[in-house]
Amino acid sequence: MFSRILIANRGEIALRVIRTCKRMGIETVVVYSTADRDAVYLRLADRAICIGPPAPRDSYLNINSIIAAAEIADVEAIHPGYGFLSENAHFADVCRSCKIVFIGPPTSAIENLGDKIRAKEIAQKAGVPTVPGSEGGLENEDAALAIAEKIGYPVILKAAAGGGGRGMRVAHNPMSLRSSFAQARAEAESAFKDGTLYLEKFIESMRHVEVQILGDEHGTVLHLGERDCTVQRRNQKLIEESPCTVIDKRTRFDIQTAAVKLMKAAGYTNAGTVEFIYDRKDRKFYFMEVNTRLQVEHPVTEMVTGLDLVEEQLRVASGEALRYRQKDILRRLEAGGHSFECRINAEDPSRKFAPAPGTLSLYCPPAGSDVRMDSHVYSGYTVPPFYDSMLGKLIVHGKDRPDAIRRMRNALDELVMEGIATTLSVHREIFGHAKFVSGSYDTSFAASELGL
Repeated sequence: MFSRILIANRGEIALRVIRTCKRMGIETVVVYSTADRDAVYLRLADRAICIGPPAPRDSYLNINSIIAAAEIADVEAIHPGYGFLSENAHFADVCRSCKIVFIGPPTSAIENLGDKIRAKEIAQKAGVPTVPGSEGGLENEDAALAIAEKIGYPVILKAAAGGGGRGMRVAHNPMSLRSSFAQARAEAESAFKDGTLYLEKFIESMRHVEVQILGDEHGTVLHLGERDCTVQRRNQKLIEESPCTVIDKRTRFDIQTAAVKLMKAAGYTNAGTVEFIYDRKDRKFYFMEVNTRLQVEHPVTEMVTGLDLVEEQLRVASGEALRYRQKDILRRLEAGGHSFECRINAEDPSRKFAPAPGTLSLYCPPAGSDVRMDSHVYSGYTVPPFYDSMLGKLIVHGKDRPDAIRRMRNALDELVMEGIATTLSVHREIFGHAKFVSGSYDTSFAASELGL
């Protein structure tokens, strides 16, 4: 096991990794920008190194500065967290060329699965169901129109190098497809420096279901159950839960098995997530994409399995074999109950969710049995305007879904964040909505029912 690692990230994930490392007896080094000089996790790490000014390109995305900090601190490995450089194949390559372990998958897996078109090809070769659509990237609008005519509208354009809803457009007819094509390509080029688009049939009544995967360097790949991430605003997840309650036992087995097959075919190690679309009408699932890192929503999986995924990442990266067999995980899942996570952001719902940086005058997190608040904020903390607006994640665990809903309602009522606008009110509204409580909703829920 490592004796010292560097955390190439900030915010709640930096604090999250530190906590696991402390429990395991591993020293931690954190890097920070001048905007984060007052972050609480700097005091909890064994060492903190400033790597530049606030702008991400000058600090958290500056590979040279991060590697220099790692070499100064003499660390053995780097944990990238999520966001920033966590899915950057070049960064993973640089780490390994400097004889620093990258706590994540092989560079080849990041490259192949990070490209949505290549990932779809791997899925197809592995026998995993994929959504009907283009075979490879689209050359132009006419190619998109020809495929749309063949598979039928509505269709969706996606960026091959994309994620987070950027470079994504839904078209319901040829006219909207023509107008969407240039917009999607420009957005993809701006966000990912790659304007390649592909096209798929748009499933209108769908759930977003993803499977957590762990793979070691000894050929074992396991799933840790699935999560339902259907409640989204403009393709950004608001609430996640585990397990998914709308799929039957057979579909659960098939979707979990498909995820494992795909990751084995990709030569995947460490933690990763395979995302699927589940068509509620046809009761079929289709591969969507792979996230080659730890997900923001990993705590709900931890709640229902009793595992610490950061610990598992560290063990795998240090060369250990996974300590569990699939049947061990299935037993844990059967007795695991139900878990929810709410992402609480510094955003103003009354102003179209505009970022709301500023000083948090009062912060009182909820407490109690099976309640967890993953956050780096405190009373008097100033939220900088330079980074993601997430203040923290509120996670609860219950014996079943109704019990977990009651626990989340109570926890949301108990959570106090004053001084800046937050999305707390939105989560309270969702957990009081009859459609959400009944489970009879799809990815259009936030827009159609809440007007978000």
